[in-house]
Amino acid sequence: MLRPCAHGAEKYGIDAGEWRAHMCGLCLGLRDGHGQLARAATNTDAILLSVLTEAQLPGPSARATAGRCPLRGMQRAEVAVADSPGVLLASTASLLLGSAKLRDHVADGDASRLAGRPMVRMSTRWADGARRQAALIDLDVEPLVAAIDSQQLVESRAASAEPTVTLDELTAPTALCAAELFAHTAMLANRPENADQLRTAGRHFGRIAHLSDAIADYDDDTAHGRFNPLTATGTALAESYELVRESDAELRRALVAARLSDVPTVRWMLLDPLHALVHRLGKGVGVVSAHVCNTTRTDHAHRPGNGRRAASPGSETTGGVRAFADQSGAGRAGSVAGTRPQRAHIHLGDQQPSTPDAGATHDHPRAHRTNHRPPTRRPGVGEALALVLGVYCTGYACCADHTSPCTGERKDAWWKGCDCGSCCDCADCCSSCGDCCSCGDCDCGCGCDC
Repeated sequence: MLRPCAHGAEKYGIDAGEWRAHMCGLCLGLRDGHGQLARAATNTDAILLSVLTEAQLPGPSARATAGRCPLRGMQRAEVAVADSPGVLLASTASLLLGSAKLRDHVADGDASRLAGRPMVRMSTRWADGARRQAALIDLDVEPLVAAIDSQQLVESRAASAEPTVTLDELTAPTALCAAELFAHTAMLANRPENADQLRTAGRHFGRIAHLSDAIADYDDDTAHGRFNPLTATGTALAESYELVRESDAELRRALVAARLSDVPTVRWMLLDPLHALVHRLGKGVGVVSAHVCNTTRTDHAHRPGNGRRAASPGSETTGGVRAFADQSGAGRAGSVAGTRPQRAHIHLGDQQPSTPDAGATHDHPRAHRTNHRPPTRRPGVGEALALVLGVYCTGYACCADHTSPCTGERKDAWWKGCDCGSCCDCADCCSSCGDCCSCGDCDCGCGCDC
């Protein structure tokens, strides 16, 4: 979900190789503890657990020199130590999520009969490995396993519509897992006073992850008749986007309250990419997204179809997180308050209804697109293996556009993966924040990520 911008590191005075150091440390930790095949479970979002653990330590963390790797252009690199607490936590999370994903693929019928049984065995092996490794860092993993297992049950209830399931219930398992994993970083860093704030940040991070996937997959799920939490709960894309923005603001507020020793790294690896994600989602669903610092309640009140009460003139906010504090409209009341809103045609922001020239009508299930790439044919087992060996193991994916072995979609070269949102150079980032930040360590809670 998140990838930091390389030239953003220079802005904070951080070595751009830090992200790679954590990623390679996680990959090697999975290899050393669980075998070569476990490296396929490497989860880039789980890297944040290693980053947050180190960000709470009083001094610099140890690094080890890793051998040559095709994904680094056959170069050596200084990486996070594979048996460090942060890497152990990140690899535990990666194994849990990887195990659940394999089971989901088999349950959804995405795997062939030939591959189904080996995938189930691998899923069980990774789950057992996660339990053993969690014991090494005193993490009670059973509530997380139970939450992951409950996801399919909640989705089944939502699909049957009896009883009614809310969007909060659907996102709860992901939010709980992320909350407990974030909170455990405080225990590993011997900073228990940060646990509550990080648990709150993790809960909102999990919610953002779940909702962003639902928004991105909306077109594909609708076209193929697959389950989507937004469709199941009757939540409009605009409403789900507002929920993402609110969770983004709450996450930032929680991190401000936590006492972190290395704020710039967290801002570069978490907050900046999170801003870019929210910005992309806003463009994808057709919502014109201003920078959170420059957003006013009056702007929101006059946005067509917003559904919020109008604010009085002059009620401009001076902080991004406070822009969400006084929202009481009905636009998202259904999913937040636990009631199920009525389904309706979606009119997002200033987006005009589709016309016949655009190839869609109001009655067409995909009349309101999210501007994401259309679904493509999924490669077979042999084709996928050839892509992995020829594209990823050779480093070709780093420098050229390529086909994903998992989905069949065309992917940009990794060097093109810089998406800085709209305030890379702090040009307009703080125009409405007064003097709250100066492209350094902003701790005012304004929501800026410059």
